[in-house]
Amino acid sequence: MLVASVPKRQGIMQYLMPSAFSGIVLGLVGAVIFWLIINAITQGGNTDATLVGAFIGWTLFFFIGLGAFNGMVKWGFARREPTAVEELKVAGYGQGLWRYFRFTTDHKVVGMQYLVVALTLLFLGSMGAFMIRLQQSVPGALFFNPSTYNTIVGMHGIMMIVGTIIMVSGPFGNYILPIMVGTRDMPFPRLNALSFWLLFSAIPVFLSALFFGGFQTGWTGYAPLADQLSSPGMDAYCFTIILFATSSTVAALNIVTTVLLLRAKGMTWGRLPIFVWGVLLSVILGVTAFPSFIISQVMVLMDRVFQTSFFIASFGGSNWLYEHLFWFMGHPEVYVIALPAMATAAEVASVFSRKPLFGYRFLVSGLIGVCVLSVLVWGHHLYTSGSNAGLDGPYMLDTELISIPTGLFFLGMIGTLWRGKIWVTVPLLFVIGMLVNFVIGGITGVYLADIPTDEILHGGMFVTAHFHFTLVGSMVFGFFSGFYYWFPKMFGRRLNPTLGALHFWLFEIGFVGTFMALFYAGLQGEPRWQANIPPQFATANLIASLFAILIAASVFITVYNVVISLRSGERAVANEWGGKTLEWTLPSPVPIENFEVLPVITSSPYDYGLDQLAPSADEDADVPVEIQPQAD
Repeated sequence: MLVASVPKRQGIMQYLMPSAFSGIVLGLVGAVIFWLIINAITQGGNTDATLVGAFIGWTLFFFIGLGAFNGMVKWGFARREPTAVEELKVAGYGQGLWRYFRFTTDHKVVGMQYLVVALTLLFLGSMGAFMIRLQQSVPGALFFNPSTYNTIVGMHGIMMIVGTIIMVSGPFGNYILPIMVGTRDMPFPRLNALSFWLLFSAIPVFLSALFFGGFQTGWTGYAPLADQLSSPGMDAYCFTIILFATSSTVAALNIVTTVLLLRAKGMTWGRLPIFVWGVLLSVILGVTAFPSFIISQVMVLMDRVFQTSFFIASFGGSNWLYEHLFWFMGHPEVYVIALPAMATAAEVASVFSRKPLFGYRFLVSGLIGVCVLSVLVWGHHLYTSGSNAGLDGPYMLDTELISIPTGLFFLGMIGTLWRGKIWVTVPLLFVIGMLVNFVIGGITGVYLADIPTDEILHGGMFVTAHFHFTLVGSMVFGFFSGFYYWFPKMFGRRLNPTLGALHFWLFEIGFVGTFMALFYAGLQGEPRWQANIPPQFATANLIASLFAILIAASVFITVYNVVISLRSGERAVANEWGGKTLEWTLPSPVPIENFEVLPVITSSPYDYGLDQLAPSADEDADVPVEIQPQAD
């Protein structure tokens, strides 16, 4: 076979160069070089310019050390396309675990890389949340001063937002989606690898904010405060957003092209798995919304470095401009997170109820409706700003209208579960938890969509509890349903179901207890972002902080479950759950080129019969997928 002719690389230096390790070393060298050059040019008089130059040097030299430009350089000098053997080498064939530390083009490796980073960001973000609850457990600001507390809030927010944006579309959109549509790889494998390493390169930039005084703007980075902060940590915030949003845009273009052009023969739009629809709509929405975020951060950096005045009113700028640029991303970003998580939950619900998706077209229509309407509602975040009084009514109406396509999704989910042959598994537990939490988050969102009630609740803990129910209680639960569902396919091992169930119950009880207490505090008038809790809100915050201990415990149980499962977990069978989508027709873990022959699709992926019993997890429960092999 062709793959047998690929030589295995020997010697530690051949592994270290190029790799993430050589990239980090060279990136640090580049940062120092650019720091010294810019510092000499400005004669030490512009710290912001010097730091931004160092970040540019870090990014450029990191990618040189990583080897990201090697293929381009070789092609430029050789003036020929790489051979199949060369492509397999770049895809990581024969490199074992080391391929995860390199610029590797295999979409499955990229999916694994995204999964590790997403879980790491969610873990660090959850630890930041626990520090916030520690600070607010008692009055008196006993643990952090206000400046440090504000930085913790901002870093927690950014890590959780980035982690939730990539948690489904990154790992599963890269690993599972190309297999689901019946292709061997994504159309732009080098761009796919670039998207991940852009994200990776942003993490050290973001963490460097801790060493440059942090940033006290919160996760929104509001200008003109962002312009006026003397702390260079604000530059790290801005540059992180630019790298991350660029990474998301590159990844989105690859996923859209995959779905549009590389679907297997016979996979019509009506046979497309609902998960593919969710990821596709999510990345289209991201491509629409994220450029405004990039623009806003470039403008803030220009204000800080070149003393322009985009957002400084005394020089003709406008703080409203930043708010609109930010929230044009900030509200669609919620649905960038929601759409793939909702679609994942629908995918899991069909498998474990052993029923076809109820109202498949209604579910797809609901996802499309959410995608379209979400770009029209950002103005409801500015009700109290005074910037758009004439459009407050339309914004309120548009926000309310989103409940219609969301309702279609819930109707489809309830119809799928209704009278199904329910197989209660850990993935299905997280689906049920997601539905319960999303209802609470959606109902409480109605009060923030309407101007009279938003005027009362705006800026309070009620808002904090609402969006945590929407993002964490709903979408992170949707992610974990997919995580437990696809883990056997991705790693070839089974997670411990008892520990998985314990993770769910601790997470759900802890989450509901924490944020129900904060709903109460918000209704009593507690404002957000307080380092020192007033005594009248002490009881609610103490209750919330005690329940947060359960959430923290669930996090560590999950880490333990993953570690022991990867080390000594039971081997997974090819079709662990009896699913009918294409990934379950392949061995676990999946071969490097996915399919030996490309499939031809002849039926829906959800043609389950109600008389089918739930297969045992101890059996090789291969439910045949109606496909026919087709030679290339």
